[in-house]
Amino acid sequence: MDIASLQIWSPSAVPKGKRLSPCLSRQRRQSTIICGIRARDSPPQASVEGNVGVDDVDIKDFPWPSPSDQVPFWKSKLPSWGVSFDVPDDAGKDPLPLHVIHVTAEMAPIAKVGGLGDVVTGLARACLSRGHKVEIMLPFYQCINRQLIVGLELTTEYNSFHDGIWVPMNAYRGAVSGIPVILIEPSNKFFTGTSIYGGSYDEVEAYLLFSRACLEWMQVKGVQPDIIHVHEWQTSALCLLYWDMYHYLSLQKPRIILTIHNMEHYGECGQEQLSKCGLDGSIYATVEKAVDDRTIGHNPERLSLLKGGIVYSNAVVTVSPTYLNETLCSGWLADTLMKNRDKYFGILNGIDTEMWNPATDACLPVRFNAQKLQGKKLCKCYVQKGLGLDLEGEGHSDMHSLLNETQRVPLVICISRLVAQKGLHLIRQAIKHVEELGGQMVVLGKAPDSRVEKEFNDLADVYNQGHQIRILLLYSEELSHLLYAAADMVLVPSLYEPCGLAQMIGMRYGAIPVVRKTGGLADTVFDIEDESKRDVANGFVFEGIDEGSLNWALDRAFTHYRERPEEWAKMVKKVTEIDNSWNRTAGNYIEVYNSIRVQ
Repeated sequence: MDIASLQIWSPSAVPKGKRLSPCLSRQRRQSTIICGIRARDSPPQASVEGNVGVDDVDIKDFPWPSPSDQVPFWKSKLPSWGVSFDVPDDAGKDPLPLHVIHVTAEMAPIAKVGGLGDVVTGLARACLSRGHKVEIMLPFYQCINRQLIVGLELTTEYNSFHDGIWVPMNAYRGAVSGIPVILIEPSNKFFTGTSIYGGSYDEVEAYLLFSRACLEWMQVKGVQPDIIHVHEWQTSALCLLYWDMYHYLSLQKPRIILTIHNMEHYGECGQEQLSKCGLDGSIYATVEKAVDDRTIGHNPERLSLLKGGIVYSNAVVTVSPTYLNETLCSGWLADTLMKNRDKYFGILNGIDTEMWNPATDACLPVRFNAQKLQGKKLCKCYVQKGLGLDLEGEGHSDMHSLLNETQRVPLVICISRLVAQKGLHLIRQAIKHVEELGGQMVVLGKAPDSRVEKEFNDLADVYNQGHQIRILLLYSEELSHLLYAAADMVLVPSLYEPCGLAQMIGMRYGAIPVVRKTGGLADTVFDIEDESKRDVANGFVFEGIDEGSLNWALDRAFTHYRERPEEWAKMVKKVTEIDNSWNRTAGNYIEVYNSIRVQ
């Protein structure tokens, strides 16, 4: 397949009654399928034949979506997160292969809630491509779709200690996106329910059991990886369990690295809860170990699993250099991080450029790349029609005329969890201001807080009646791919942002970022009017947390879009070619791994 060619297809072309699904047409797709999901093979045949360009498209025959379609347009396509796991021929191999086991609460796509799942999968795939042995250990949540796991089989039955008894455990093996996974299933009620988080069980106790069960599995199987890579508070107790228990039993070789993806989540834990995993919780109730600094002097004092992970790990990584500096200067963990500064690193996250690739993305009606960006315009028009946004060019009879007309109205997207960290008041202001500027905006995301959900539902009731704004309170991987491809601008107005993936994904798809200067946003987006950053300028940046600062950035972006179209086109091409891949940044993790491994 020539990835520079524009790819056009429609699910409507599949014969009636023969709709493809991730579980069907196995023989047709077996060489290019991971987890039962379409990979990089060509899309199904459509009424407009594949491998054609915009010049070949007849606007009358093109299968445009409509808001009145019985099935929303983003649900009618096959998802595309499963990608080829074949190692590219030009992939460089590292001279000292490592065995790395990730222990995590999330993994995309089977257990994804936020960016954590994307990071674990992207980093693992990049390290695999560099010649390392990588496995991921994950709770076997009841809600996981087993069809997404290739070769799933029960391999080990064993016991792990919790709350005074040995709990029967099942360990399953399989592969997800080409990465070997080990799924741990306890026989009790833990990890049951319809979602990854928020079940009817105690999450702290569940992840304490999981952390010990992972070490117990390694001991039972005689597995001694070079590196155990734990993530966030959920698996931080593994650091304590390893050094104060399992290292004295049989696990001698592994060294521990902790990645903190968001310092807001600290893993508050009672001493009695920690004791349930077999450790004496009172031993860790000191400033030097794991006491929650905010509760010193309280009765009872609490523990922080994240703090314990920082103290007991061999290395600590956070997800951008700027966020590292921010966490050293402020926040309740700053003192602990300063004491452990010699093992604390800031490594910018990457994005999986196989998963996020407009040239091969099976979710898109037209594929494009930096050399052939005309397809991006058609993606924009496709999304506008599907969402019922106003299109001045609907009466035109040829494709180029339609695309030129629809480009007059800039489209802003904001794909985000609707939580305070993401700057909710700024998202609300952006909706209002984009409408005032005569642009269009789509907000996609879910609100875990019922009050925030009601507030945005009320906004949707008002704005979704018009032709400029769409507020969609849902999670859809497929729709997010379409929105990135359609967008002229991607808005990330976070109050703080450890790294952020939306701005990097947006640039990969030719969307210009409009961001607040914080954390990883400050490390990846540089204002086009900053003379000191002219060579790397790629977006619009504001620093304040007030509505006026946001308005200033949006005003400048809209002015550039409308008054300097040639400069805008050059910037779109520029950001599409920026390398934010995991292949670029994984080498930094490898350096940290090698610095702590047992030689």
